Amino acid sequence: MSDGHLRIALLQVNPTAGDIAGNAALILRAAERAKALGAELAVTSELALMGYLPRDLLMSQGFVRRGGEELKRMAAELRDGPPLLVGVATLNPAEMGRPLFNSAALIDRGSVGAIFHKTLLPTYDVFDEDRYFEPANGPQILEWNGCRLGISICEDVWNDRDFWQRRRYHQDPIEVLAQAGAQAILNLSASPFTVGKQALREQMLGHMAKKYRLPIAIVGQVGGDDDLIFDGHSAAFDAEGHMFARAKGFEEDVIVVNLMAGTGSIAEEDFEPEAEIWKALVLGVRDYARKTLFRKVLLGLSGGIDSALTAAIAADAMGAENVLGVLMPSCYSSEGSVNDSVELARNLGIETLTLPISGIMHSYDTALAEAFRGLQADVTEENIQSRIRGNLLMALSNKFCALLLTTGNKSEMSVGYCTLYGDMNGGLAVIADLPKTMVYRVARWRNRTRGNDIPEAILAKAPSAELRPGQTDQDSLPPYDLLDAILELHVEQSLSAEEIIAQGYDEQTVRRVVRMVRMAEFKRKQAAPVLKVTSRAFGTGWRMPIARGTE
Repeated sequence: MSDGHLRIALLQVNPTAGDIAGNAALILRAAERAKALGAELAVTSELALMGYLPRDLLMSQGFVRRGGEELKRMAAELRDGPPLLVGVATLNPAEMGRPLFNSAALIDRGSVGAIFHKTLLPTYDVFDEDRYFEPANGPQILEWNGCRLGISICEDVWNDRDFWQRRRYHQDPIEVLAQAGAQAILNLSASPFTVGKQALREQMLGHMAKKYRLPIAIVGQVGGDDDLIFDGHSAAFDAEGHMFARAKGFEEDVIVVNLMAGTGSIAEEDFEPEAEIWKALVLGVRDYARKTLFRKVLLGLSGGIDSALTAAIAADAMGAENVLGVLMPSCYSSEGSVNDSVELARNLGIETLTLPISGIMHSYDTALAEAFRGLQADVTEENIQSRIRGNLLMALSNKFCALLLTTGNKSEMSVGYCTLYGDMNGGLAVIADLPKTMVYRVARWRNRTRGNDIPEAILAKAPSAELRPGQTDQDSLPPYDLLDAILELHVEQSLSAEEIIAQGYDEQTVRRVVRMVRMAEFKRKQAAPVLKVTSRAFGTGWRMPIARGTE
């Protein structure tokens, strides 16, 4: 039995998928810090050496082999400690089953020692681990300094029947570890951020620690990975279920916890939804640009709330000097919208460029005059305006080697109130997982906590694409508070039209919204990656067919 002095370092690092050498360097630097803090054992997050999610990189034998080779080099470099438990993909030597394991490998005294495997392999939402990995068979126990440490990996702690009132899987690895005599639980995690998830994690892990009378430590990944954001918040809980340590959120950190004595420090965090979303999106933009080798970003400024919030996020993520706001007024653009954009840019300290498009619109009218003879102007001409702007923005992106940020929100993306090859152009959809009502909430939170940079006129005006005289969004859509309530039920909770109507919503409105969601699927398939902050985003976890029935 441990004497109460088991000091474990939780290494919360920001790996990049596929960058094995770079990830190893991050881990080694964190391990050196752990050594200086007196840790007896250090632990990384899930698949930290490969970078989570590595996706189909795992199908490359060379990639997996390089991971194993790098692990041996790390062991040699850490010959003098501290011992390190590293998240890594390892080969399955058996002739049957999937070719790999999702593993935790122990580096100790210059060599790679015991290897432990993940049991539960999620296949829901953004996960597809059953595609690559074979599950563990039996309890994964590390005998360390007189203590039996139960080793688990991410999903292994998310199957407690009492907490969830059901099980997703037939077995519960933590129950198995407790029955096998584990005296504490370590969990290597890479659990993507969604609003409110950390509070849920803490409740779940505290419940589990108290239920089994076992201290639990979880190491979380931090950083952006394509459409996913990881919030960190590594933590530890004593056998009474009380949290006694928590790392910082949305940034790298190393904390040392005395797992058996229940001592550590708790980083203060603001868990308001708006605060969490802001920090997540800033990190998501910064890491997406950095990991795709962009140093600058640009976006169109329309004078509306969506582009204003996106610009504020970009300025915080990249530094104002690395953000370009492009104004592209047409004959339908109001003077107020142009002035509001200029004021916003001045407040944020970002550079602007103005490219009027009225002349370009006229040239399109001339070119299409014969083809459109006798036909009334309609949404076709409105979309041409959007596509002119999209072409100009892409030209600037190419010329300046700057990442183009799209500015559409989730409400618009859901119902197709957006233009392919127009306002949907770009490399990253920053706020496309924020319903319009949440866009306003986050913008007001930003003004309240970080200065009133978003002009009040932008917050107060009726939303409009300004593609025809006097146009507002509500000409084409239900009021946003009603629209977002229906979309929450349909998109995030997967309720049918009938189930939503049964809750008291107007039948005609519900059926219209559900139909628009269905008809817009082809647009979403061609959209830029969407930074995920809700439980159901239009990204890798959304797998709807384009051609499908009407039900």
